[in-house]
Amino acid sequence: MEPTDLTIEILKDIRTEIRANGARLDQTNERLDQTIDRLDQTNDRLEALHQRVVESEIRMATALTDVAGTVRDMAGMIRASNDLRPRVENCERDILDLKRRLP
Repeated sequence: MEPTDLTIEILKDIRTEIRANGARLDQTNERLDQTIDRLDQTNDRLEALHQRVVESEIRMATALTDVAGTVRDMAGMIRASNDLRPRVENCERDILDLKRRLP
């Protein structure tokens, strides 16, 4: 079978299309590389943000623990002062009675 001009032209067109596809594939690969770079940068920023959130949560938990301890201490002081209130009222009444008895 002898090659014809038409066959040669078709093969040349196929070769041209293959080269064009290769160029488009190279462009696609470049865009993919850029996208991967941007994803890596985004991941780095997300990891930094995650670290800051974790550190913030630790600070919040520590502060909350401190507040809970302070509230517990204050509740104890309030209870203690309420326990003394009847005694203080009795003492104040006794003082008033003593003042009335004085000439």
